[in-house]
Amino acid sequence: MFYFKAGILNNKEFISELSRRLGYTLKDTSDLIASLLSNMTRQLEEGNAVSIQTFGTFEVKKKAERISVNPNTKQRMLVPPKLVLTYKPSTLLKEKFKQLPFINSEL
Repeated sequence: MFYFKAGILNNKEFISELSRRLGYTLKDTSDLIASLLSNMTRQLEEGNAVSIQTFGTFEVKKKAERISVNPNTKQRMLVPPKLVLTYKPSTLLKEKFKQLPFINSEL
């Protein structure tokens, strides 16, 4: 069953679960995840998108400079351009989530 807000899987729990499923040691699994994340980060820093076929695509995009208004003072200010990390789930992943049962646990 899939529960809304079922919990958060932290890094230690994730590595432990993955280690158990793969039959690897905790250290080997931890090293694998660290290497994967390091490589993904490096690719994104170099301006490359990272696409994982059945999961989705991570990409760094530039948000343009814009004018914003402070709601308290009504003062207009220039917000400089910045880089933001985006994630677009794959069609397969989106379809998988559409098929999951939804049970509304405590919100």
